[in-house]
Amino acid sequence: MLESIKVIGFDADDTLWVNEPYFKELEEEFCQLLEEYLPDREVSEILFQTEVNNIEIYGYGVKAFMLSLIESSIKISNHKVSTHVIKKIIELGKQQLQKPVILLDGVQEVLDYLSAKNYKLIVATKGDLLDQERILQKAGIEKYFHHIEIMSNKNPSDYRKLLNHLEIKPEEFAMIGNSLKSDIVPVADIGGKAIYIPFHTVWQHEALTLDEFKEDSYLEIESISEINKLF
Repeated sequence: MLESIKVIGFDADDTLWVNEPYFKELEEEFCQLLEEYLPDREVSEILFQTEVNNIEIYGYGVKAFMLSLIESSIKISNHKVSTHVIKKIIELGKQQLQKPVILLDGVQEVLDYLSAKNYKLIVATKGDLLDQERILQKAGIEKYFHHIEIMSNKNPSDYRKLLNHLEIKPEEFAMIGNSLKSDIVPVADIGGKAIYIPFHTVWQHEALTLDEFKEDSYLEIESISEINKLF
């Protein structure tokens, strides 16, 4: 199945390093800041809807999340939120940008192995360009990647553009990621190979129901360490 692969793409957040748990922690702190106005569940619901509405404007990443937090606080408080709370939200966002980079178990070994076998490795991820480049540098794994693609979306058409840029056919490309919606289904749809590594926490916007994809259109493994057995 993987004999024709020339280029292997990796999603970044929660595939190479820990990400979503940090956002969950920030959301919990945000709910505490707004607890005088609404219960946590309702605060989270408003925040999520605000995020979704803002994706086309701000994209993804910590800075986009901060703007959605501020907008949500104004909405939730009916314009009564204090400057102290706004300042705290900004501080929490800055702290988020300084979080330690924790590579998932097995990542370093897999990158060493695939590089030694002369596969061309790329990062294909959503998010903020500066954020992702900073994390790659802090993680010390930037050297492994031939190309870093920060994608505004991960639809089939977006992957086709990426493969055209790389000058390869879909059957020569394998994508590894933790999101069925962004990393697996669109790549399988265009004829590429997709390898799914579930992560214990997934952003609600990335969730798919079981009837939205074919389970035989991709490979699923338990951890990234198993990649070395496939290639």
